[in-house]
Amino acid sequence: MPSGDDARPTFVLVHGSCSNSFMWAPIQRELTLLGHRSFAVDLPGHGFDAQYPVAYQAPQDLDAWAAEPSTLAGVTLRDNVDMVVDIVRRVAEHGPVVLVGASLGGLTTTAVGNEIPGLIDRLVYISAWSCVRRGNPMEYMAEPEFADSLLLGLGGFNVGNPAVIGVGRANYRTADPDLLAALKAATMAEATDAEFMAFINILQPDESLAVIGGEGRGQADTWGTIARSYIRLADDRSIPVAMQDRLIAEADELTPENPYDVHTLDSSHTGFLLQAPKVAGILDGLAL
Repeated sequence: MPSGDDARPTFVLVHGSCSNSFMWAPIQRELTLLGHRSFAVDLPGHGFDAQYPVAYQAPQDLDAWAAEPSTLAGVTLRDNVDMVVDIVRRVAEHGPVVLVGASLGGLTTTAVGNEIPGLIDRLVYISAWSCVRRGNPMEYMAEPEFADSLLLGLGGFNVGNPAVIGVGRANYRTADPDLLAALKAATMAEATDAEFMAFINILQPDESLAVIGGEGRGQADTWGTIARSYIRLADDRSIPVAMQDRLIAEADELTPENPYDVHTLDSSHTGFLLQAPKVAGILDGLAL
């Protein structure tokens, strides 16, 4: 176990698709009140490095934006892993590390666990892609457990040809009420309209297909040696609970001597951010 100047862990937080470190602010506030340190990562091309072309602003020029090359097109899962490995190494100098991934961030979290298992005290997945039998989310999305995902009905948000621009591009600044209602149902159904709009206004439009399709399955002799927890989101309509349960079961089958410690919240895919005290309380319990 890593040792440093404090026995309390630092939580390293990895965001999901089209998101950034800003999403973690409610959780970080609550962790601080409980006496914990945290570090929210901006993966390559996210946060202040995100791309917001003028054509994406109002009034929008969707034709011009559809042809705009993306700065994320060349970003791979390897780039994500290298960044987070460097952060974990630096954080581990000061004490234990708990690495937390949400949604697509789970893919990077697992790959980092494969790389430096000796520097991570616990992995935590919040309705996140913890791949074992399949290599990445794209492969799991073809499985029966994903069939009820409401993400499959959000094609109206797409802008541009992914094969040309190298990314998935979503117009989160649309004013189409039907599209917005569908996105809310898929991602944050329990939120008020004001809370939902506040959330989608921190999202960025592009996400790298090379990341989503990268090879990120957990390995028994590395990732599988780290204590791990899964926070199931029972009302998730993006990664359905049946898929979450499959991911948990596959991992437990891989390393039966080191199964997931499982917790459940009544929450949508991103609604857990509205329950920050509960999430922080779970994480606090894992730090003991």
